[in-house]
Amino acid sequence: MRGQYWVLVAICTALTACQAQSPANGETDVARSCGAARLSGWVGQDVSTLDEQYLPQIVRLIRPGDAITEDHKPGRLNVVLSKAGAIKAFYCG
Repeated sequence: MRGQYWVLVAICTALTACQAQSPANGETDVARSCGAARLSGWVGQDVSTLDEQYLPQIVRLIRPGDAITEDHKPGRLNVVLSKAGAIKAFYCG
């Protein structure tokens, strides 16, 4: 019985070590790859207020009704806009 206890402890320790570490602030690697999380303060503002120095090299503006490709580029910032040009959301991909 005592030997089984140590086997169980070893298995649990090994499984814990194999788990992916999540960022402390809850931000995913994908969100960090293009900086979408740090731009959340601009949601609700007009797209013209975005300062290019804070944006990654690849930015895609998505307006209602726009056709967008399904290719995934982790470093690309997608900016979702309203009909009026207000920023609704940011995401990477």
